[in-house]
Amino acid sequence: MNFTYILKCGDGSFYTGWTNDIVKRLNMHRSSRGARYTRGRGPLELVYLEVSDTRSEAMRREAYIKRMTKIEKLAMVQMSDWKEHLAEWGLQDLKIE
Repeated sequence: MNFTYILKCGDGSFYTGWTNDIVKRLNMHRSSRGARYTRGRGPLELVYLEVSDTRSEAMRREAYIKRMTKIEKLAMVQMSDWKEHLAEWGLQDLKIE
């Protein structure tokens, strides 16, 4: 599985990324070993997650989301039901905040 995700940073900004191991990637972000952008911007909250079958699909989705305005991202986050799919994806124990 490949994931495209959005983190809400402590300063209210959003960070969008993709990974094939969301648990490991979130731990990296939260321990300041993730993207340079998220370092020092904690606390970090996972506010959006979607699954893609392929790496290239996840990367294309990441690029698309990064081009969205903050208002568009907020609307997408608010309308999404991604948390309802965590068990289906085997992520029922995922620490969101």
